[in-house]
Amino acid sequence: MDNELLLHLDKLHTTEMGADRIKRNLQIDVSDVVKYCCDMITKTNSLIERKGKNWYVSVDNCKITVNAQSDTIITAHKCIK
Repeated sequence: MDNELLLHLDKLHTTEMGADRIKRNLQIDVSDVVKYCCDMITKTNSLIERKGKNWYVSVDNCKITVNAQSDTIITAHKCIK
């Protein structure tokens, strides 16, 4: 069920290294990377799909990867068109 990730938004977190990687990959300068990712995930145009152990969220020309077991935001990348 695609909505399962949305039910776990309050549990999402990342590591310090993960936050640095996400900021670098998305070229963003925000103080709260988890809030930024949650805001992106909840956008109406986000496409959420689960493949294996991870959730992949495609939204606004980027892809966010979340581990489904630990609710850890692993990384995010800009999508190349």
